[in-house]
Amino acid sequence: MKRIAFLCLTVLLTCLSADHVAAQSMGSTYSSTAPKDCRQIGKPSELDGSTTRVCPGKSGLIVLIAEDDLREIVSVGRNRKAAAEEPAAKVWFAPFNSSEATVEWRSAGTKPFAMIQRWHIADSTDPDKQGRPNTKAMLVVTRLPPGPVCHVAYVDAIANPTANELARKAADDFARSFTCGKDEVKIMGNSGRAVELATMR
Repeated sequence: MKRIAFLCLTVLLTCLSADHVAAQSMGSTYSSTAPKDCRQIGKPSELDGSTTRVCPGKSGLIVLIAEDDLREIVSVGRNRKAAAEEPAAKVWFAPFNSSEATVEWRSAGTKPFAMIQRWHIADSTDPDKQGRPNTKAMLVVTRLPPGPVCHVAYVDAIANPTANELARKAADDFARSFTCGKDEVKIMGNSGRAVELATMR
């Protein structure tokens, strides 16, 4: 009888442990920041057509995309005002740039703790046939609330064949413990032209 009770207890603890691991397992979900999926704030700029838009994210978070002078900022918060006050909303890459519309949310269980987004950074030293700068691709890993929202890591998408995996590793390993304003943004894998352009001062 005692043996049966012990076996039942062992099975129960194993199931509870498995449930806990599953609840905390890392995973990805996706959302869109395409204009058709977002709410535009105000009218486009008469100067260059730039806009500000608010897009639905995950777990009650929104994504703020603000354009100005052919450059973008991307931030996250519970609302537009909160997102606009985060450190991520104050980071501008010097060259012209834009972000892609797909956002990857890294989560532990159902709680997102980081986002990954592909950016395109203009390289004025590499013009196309029309004289316009070609762009270089880079993945940006951003930490999410609780705590400040800021860039955690950059991954050059051309210099690293496994860029997506490197970005997920950076999110999983560093985002939750990253201290915005104190810790330096990490360069994952091989540095390349996109990262060089993004970190120009």
